[in-house]
Amino acid sequence: MWAELRPALLITRREVRDQFRDWRIIFPIVGLTVFFPFLMNFTARQALQFVTRYGASIVGERMVPFLLMIVGFFPISASLVIALDTFVGERERGSIEPLLNTPLKDWQLYLGKLLAAIVPTLAGSFLGMGVYLTGLVISRITLPDTGMILQIFALTIVQAVMMVSAAVVVSSQATSVRASNLLSSFIIIPAALLIQGESVVMFWGNTSTLWWVVAGVVVLTLLMVRVGLAHFRREELLGREIDVLNFRWGWRVFWHGFTGDAKSFGDWLRRAVPEGVRSLRVPVLLTAGIAVIAVWVGAEQIHRFQISLNDAGLENLSSNMGSVLGALKPLGTSAVASFWWQNVRVLLLALVLGLFSFGVMGVMPIFASMGIVGYLMALLSTNGISPWTYVVGFILPHGILEIPAAVLAAAAVLQMGALIATPDQQRTVGEVVLDALGRWARIMGAWVIPLLLAAAMIEAWVTPQVAAALFR
Repeated sequence: MWAELRPALLITRREVRDQFRDWRIIFPIVGLTVFFPFLMNFTARQALQFVTRYGASIVGERMVPFLLMIVGFFPISASLVIALDTFVGERERGSIEPLLNTPLKDWQLYLGKLLAAIVPTLAGSFLGMGVYLTGLVISRITLPDTGMILQIFALTIVQAVMMVSAAVVVSSQATSVRASNLLSSFIIIPAALLIQGESVVMFWGNTSTLWWVVAGVVVLTLLMVRVGLAHFRREELLGREIDVLNFRWGWRVFWHGFTGDAKSFGDWLRRAVPEGVRSLRVPVLLTAGIAVIAVWVGAEQIHRFQISLNDAGLENLSSNMGSVLGALKPLGTSAVASFWWQNVRVLLLALVLGLFSFGVMGVMPIFASMGIVGYLMALLSTNGISPWTYVVGFILPHGILEIPAAVLAAAAVLQMGALIATPDQQRTVGEVVLDALGRWARIMGAWVIPLLLAAAMIEAWVTPQVAAALFR
C-alpha cells in the first residue's frame, strides 16, 4: 500500500512546495486569512455588548462559535481557486504534459493533485481559526467548550475536503479555467446553504445534530473522491477541447436511457420497463429499509417532543373525531390534481437533492415523510388512541400505492448516484448523468406518476370516508 501511495505523495510534496514558494498564492491566503479573524473578533465583542445590554446573553454566547465556523469557512472559499486550477490551469499553461508522460497511474496522479489542493486550504482555515481563538483569549471573551470547538474543527475539515474534491473534479472535466471558475458556483452555493443550516442548528443549541452533519459530509466527500477517480483519464485531459452545447446529442443519450433501445411503445412496456425495475432491486431494498428506520426514528422523537393532547383540551379527540370526519364528503377533481402535484413536486425535489449528493439526499423526502408518520403513531399511542386506527384510516387506503411509488422514485435517484460514481471507460461524466436521468424518467413515467395519480384519487375520494367510518 505504501509503495502504491508513495508516487502520489511525491506529487503532493512537489505541488505544495511550489505553491508556498509563490508569493501571489501565499499573500492572499495569509493576508486575508489573518485579517478576517480580527474582523470577526471585533464583531464578537460588539455582538456580546449589544445582546448583554438587552439580557440576551445566550445569543452572544452562541455567536462566538458561529463566528469561529465562519472564520474557518472563509479561507476555504478563497483558496478554492487553487483546486479549480489543478488540472485545467496547467493544461492551459502547457505545464502538465511532462507530468502526464510519467509512468504514474491515473489514480496516483489524481490523488496527488487532490492532496496538494487540500493542504493549503486547510492550512488557511487552521491559521484563521487559531488567530480568532487567540483574539478571544486576549479580549477575555469566554471560549466555547471543548466539545463545540472540536465539532467546528471537524466540520471545517470535512467541508474543506468536500469542496476541494468537488473543485478538482470540475478542474479535471472542464475545458478552460473560465469554465471551471463559473462552475465553482455549484460548489460554493450548496456549501453556503449547508453553513446556514449548521448555523441554525448551532443557535438552536442542538449540537449533537452537528455530528450527524459531519458524518453526512464525510459520505458525500468519499463519493466525490470516488467520482473523480472513476472518471479521470489523462488521455481525455490532453485531447479535450471546448465543449459545444449539443442538444441533439444530449437528447439522444437521454432517450437511450429512457427507452432502453425499445423499438416501439409495446416493446418499451414489455421489455424496457421491467428491466428498469429489475435493475432497482438493491436500491429498492435500501430505500425500503431507510423508510422503516425513518418510522422508528420518528417514533423515538416522542421522548424529546412530547405533546399531551389533554393539555390542548382534546381529551375527547377519539370520540369527537367521528363527528368531524362524518361531515366530510369526497373531494373534487381539483383536490386530486393538488395531491398528485404535491407528491410529484416532492419527488422532483428529491431528484435535485440527489444530483447534488450522488443520490444520498434523494431519500430525504421519504425519510422525512415516514418519520412524521412514526411520530404521529407514537403521539396517538401515548395519549390512549390506537395508532393502527390512524394508519388504516388516514394512510393505508392511498398509501398502498403512494408509498411504493415514493420508494421506486427514491431508489431510481440512488441508482443514479451509483452510476455516476461507477468507473466507465467508454463514457464521459455528462453521458453517464444524461443516461441516468433517462433511466429515472423511465421509472417515473411508467410507474411512479401513474401510481401517484391513482393514489391521489383514492386520497380525495376514498380515504376521508374510510377514516370517518373507523372513527364513528
